[in-house]
Amino acid sequence: MTDTTQRIAMVTGASKGIGLGIARVLAAKGYKVAVVARHIQAAEQAVAAIVAEGGEAMAINADVTDRASLKAAVERVKAAYGGLDVLCANAGIFPSADLETMTEADWDLVLNTNLKGMFNTVQAAIPALKESAAGRIVVTSSITGPVTGFPGWSHYGASKAGQLGFVRTAAIEMAKYGVTVNAVMPGNIITEGLEGMGDGYLSQMAASIPLKRLGRVEDIGEAAAFFASIEAAYITGQTLVVDGGQILPESLEAVG
Repeated sequence: MTDTTQRIAMVTGASKGIGLGIARVLAAKGYKVAVVARHIQAAEQAVAAIVAEGGEAMAINADVTDRASLKAAVERVKAAYGGLDVLCANAGIFPSADLETMTEADWDLVLNTNLKGMFNTVQAAIPALKESAAGRIVVTSSITGPVTGFPGWSHYGASKAGQLGFVRTAAIEMAKYGVTVNAVMPGNIITEGLEGMGDGYLSQMAASIPLKRLGRVEDIGEAAAFFASIEAAYITGQTLVVDGGQILPESLEAVG
């Protein structure tokens, strides 16, 4: 792969979970990484972990529902590192709420964070990405919504399916600038949030996956790094499912 030590990336929701996994993988490959999170202390802790591993990173406090804070974040990255090449729009939430009892506030919270937040993030970064010789946008979607469903996540599934519709049209619009737009679709990945669902859920999900394990955040990081790479210049508007084969079996009997 092309040397990436001069490449600059910004990852939202990067203080933990998949976002931190993406940030760590990119940093390990030589990217200068801006770790963006709502809580600056958590972002600073993530940066400390990256630096301890030999990477270069900076912490930025921003909220994807706050457009002004995102614009300010991009300007901070440009001031510190000289530009922006890769945006990983990863920030997202997945609170559970049954459809029958879900409130309008429940719905709005998830859609405003996951879908509108992604739009806010991408739009804030466009001017800087247009200046890059190889601009890349990588969205963290999910198999839940676009491919599968899970009780309590109708709002989450809608947000993640909506992201893919956005990616396809955004890819067309950004093509004239040489900026690609793609999405990674994780299956069940071991994160702080997933661990909170209990050992029973984790065991059940692992049993239904052909590779017989849940994914690691690094698995998603490597997929995002591929889309971010110079070599992926002719790939845009596409999605990559990273789920250990979870969506393939018709039933548990097919897994064996």
